[in-house]
Amino acid sequence: MKLAEETDRLLEFARASVHPDGGFAWLDDDGRPELERPVELWITCRMTHVFALAHLMGRPYAAELVDHGIAALAGRFRDPAHGGWYAAVGPDGPVTRTKTAYEHAFVVLAASSAAIAGRPGGEDLLAEALHVLDTRFWDEDAGMVVEEWDESWTTLDAYRGVNANMHTVEALLAVGDVARAERIVTRVVHGFARSHDWRIPEHFDAEWRPVPDYHRDEPAHPFRPYGATVGHWFEWSRLTLALRAALGDAAPAWMLDDAVALFDAGVREGWAVDGAAGFVYTVDWDSTPVVRQRMHWVATEAIAAAATLAQVSGDRVYEICAEQWWGYAERYLVDREHGSWHHELDPANRPASGTWVGKPDVYHAIQATLVPRLPVWPAFARALSSPA
Repeated sequence: MKLAEETDRLLEFARASVHPDGGFAWLDDDGRPELERPVELWITCRMTHVFALAHLMGRPYAAELVDHGIAALAGRFRDPAHGGWYAAVGPDGPVTRTKTAYEHAFVVLAASSAAIAGRPGGEDLLAEALHVLDTRFWDEDAGMVVEEWDESWTTLDAYRGVNANMHTVEALLAVGDVARAERIVTRVVHGFARSHDWRIPEHFDAEWRPVPDYHRDEPAHPFRPYGATVGHWFEWSRLTLALRAALGDAAPAWMLDDAVALFDAGVREGWAVDGAAGFVYTVDWDSTPVVRQRMHWVATEAIAAAATLAQVSGDRVYEICAEQWWGYAERYLVDREHGSWHHELDPANRPASGTWVGKPDVYHAIQATLVPRLPVWPAFARALSSPA
């Protein structure tokens, strides 16, 4: 696959996501914005980030799209009374008033990329987003972020989640905060993952004790599925390697070993384990597949982790893995007729919509096309802004 061409093909698809009321809309299978749906904060942030990367790559249309995202984050999504951002908004305002770390991590990422891209309002948005992260979500004692507050920041939910912490690491690396990123990675990767045979527990109580049966009755949940999520092992592997590169000589030796172990576990327990090509979505605590649907983002993160390990180690085996998975993506996931990638396939690799309807955003796929062409560190926007 020609990665530069795929980047531009994905960006062309994404341009249709502009919502006339502010933010970026959910796109259907054909790339039409679903304007009747609430506008999601995570989608608006991801698209703002992606268009900031496009601007840094010199795409002439991208600046206006970044500014559209900044305007929505500074206006439509922002809670002017209590601070922070609403997770989803409709024509009459917020449709949910809880405030969650997952979405707020993406506000930091979007604001960081917009600021690096030099867009007006980016620096102010980033300062505010980091203030909310610091004062509302960061738990200094735990070295992790908490998950969910009510609107006025008075009641903290007891649930703790690793997914939100993973994207917080991504955001912290984007702004160069390696100290807190290291605290999270050390606890999750060198602690939770290593002590659970690399099947990372995703769900915890307020004391950071695993809740292994969480969502057993809703195993295919898009953000909090039951069991261990294979794609996250690859994502943690890549982020650990990025942090290792950022730390340089100060990086502990375990980071490379653990990143390789997570990658190996993802291949061993995720790839074609039911006899068909593709990665299963989740596995049980004994490695039995639970949700066998193939999610596009899992393949993209596997590709990105393989490309990163290839850079770090020089081992040809990782290049072979990436080549194989790009071939799989081209055959089953890339939609040449209607654009973008199918977000979900059934176990026989046919388009499906049990968890994901339509093609909401291009964040994972875009980043997969960029990882092989950029250094392991710094993060995407900073790397694109630096002279070659």
